[in-house]
Amino acid sequence: MSTTHLIAEFQALSPDLRREVEHFVEFLRTKQRSQTTGEREFGYAKGKVWMAPDFDAPLDDFADYQ
Repeated sequence: MSTTHLIAEFQALSPDLRREVEHFVEFLRTKQRSQTTGEREFGYAKGKVWMAPDFDAPLDDFADYQ
């Protein structure tokens, strides 16, 4: 798709859809920056890691060794 065609398609969109395209372009730029610099954005893994409340509790399987 040529740049001219892409601009014409963008201009044909409603204002709401244009905003979505702008946000997507921002996302792609951020993604590209993080890939080229090798740096991660602070909080990128928030909500992806979970630890059980009894994480530090002794395991029953090793009761004979303690």
